[in-house]
Amino acid sequence: MTHSNETATRFRAGLVSILFGLALVFVPGPAAAIKIEKVTSPGGIEAWLVREHSVPIIAVNFAFRAGATQDPAGKEGLADMVSSLLDEGAGKLDSQAFQARLEDITASIRFRAGRDNFSGNLRTLTKYRNDAFDLLRLALTSPRFDAKPVARIRAQLIAGLKSDAEDPHSIARRLWYRTVFPNHPYGRLVDGVMESIKAITSDDLKKFVARHFARDKLVIGVVGDISADELAVRLDGIFGGLPAESTSNAVPEATPAAAGRTIIVDRDIPQSVVILGQQGVKRDHPDYYTAFVMNRVLGGGGFSSRLNIEVREKRGLAYSVYSYLNPLDHVGLIMGGVATANARVAESISLIRAEWKRMAEAGVDEKELAAVKTYINGSFPLRLDSNRRISRILVGIQLSRLGIDYLDRRSSLIDAVTTDDIRRVAGRLLKADKLTVVVVGRPKGLASQP
Repeated sequence: MTHSNETATRFRAGLVSILFGLALVFVPGPAAAIKIEKVTSPGGIEAWLVREHSVPIIAVNFAFRAGATQDPAGKEGLADMVSSLLDEGAGKLDSQAFQARLEDITASIRFRAGRDNFSGNLRTLTKYRNDAFDLLRLALTSPRFDAKPVARIRAQLIAGLKSDAEDPHSIARRLWYRTVFPNHPYGRLVDGVMESIKAITSDDLKKFVARHFARDKLVIGVVGDISADELAVRLDGIFGGLPAESTSNAVPEATPAAAGRTIIVDRDIPQSVVILGQQGVKRDHPDYYTAFVMNRVLGGGGFSSRLNIEVREKRGLAYSVYSYLNPLDHVGLIMGGVATANARVAESISLIRAEWKRMAEAGVDEKELAAVKTYINGSFPLRLDSNRRISRILVGIQLSRLGIDYLDRRSSLIDAVTTDDIRRVAGRLLKADKLTVVVVGRPKGLASQP
């Protein structure tokens, strides 16, 4: 490479970094000021669009309503492995050629498998959108799954599983789900186990794509420098080659098992890791917003939460203690966790149970409620600070079927929650004696409970 060419390449790379940086810090204003347009392609593919022409960047997020719950028994980790291989060659481009084309146009394509959904995103400069959209089309409709990249990714996944097998947080998380959902796909691990990853073939990978990447399972969010008319045509170009209908299996509703159990996994480590949880509410439940506000006070509000004040601030038992809502498609959960010295695990869990019980019996006072509402509504616009994040939120709203006017209504839904609502919902949901608790470590003064 000549000096002049090298300088030009570095200049272009620097310019791209600056532009992507601008896209990341773009703040369109309050949530209510974001205008979402519903765009339908000539072929009937629908997307939600937020136009932003001030920066020449386009972000495309999408998801299929089919994730790791579709992994066959013995092939756990299949969806996750697909997500790692879709950009490893497609159409006539092998892995190296595909990655080289992405690099040439400074675009990024990423995929992720979750329990309920399989998602992806594309970010590109507007001037390179033709090539970027074509690469995404190829990845979704003509992935190669060649032997060499499959072997390489398989080795990487197995190495990650070996590492996870020694990580106490991973051990606790995996065992909690297996224990609570022993006969449901939620009990299977999204990233699989070493034996299942070894068993997955290229044919399995192709079948997963063919069965689940279909237009009837697809939701799309687009933010950036593109018009509605152009997007309508581009949607057919990118996604039009997908099958009209999927052949995904129906996933049954789940009921958590092992309520009240405490399971200890012995590991010779100085600090134990605790994961706990019980049944909560799904995203479409009428009580979801009440439970959401309640949890912010209980353990989801960072340093100001009750759990943090009682466990960390007052007693110094742990650096981090938390709770959160985990609304899966087929069951709602409320979960939490703490990591602390072995000698302090029993006390920490006792305090968490006490706060669980206090919230169930007394709810929150008006001062707490007013403060948490202000925080929730005031902090939400910070999540809308980039094209990529907004496009991801557009997809999340569609997956949860919240309606295209959700951003306009969200604040009022939070504001409508009352102390009586929280007392009622907390009393129904929070059962301290029903928590399923998994501890990894050597906690003193604590025994497993069958």
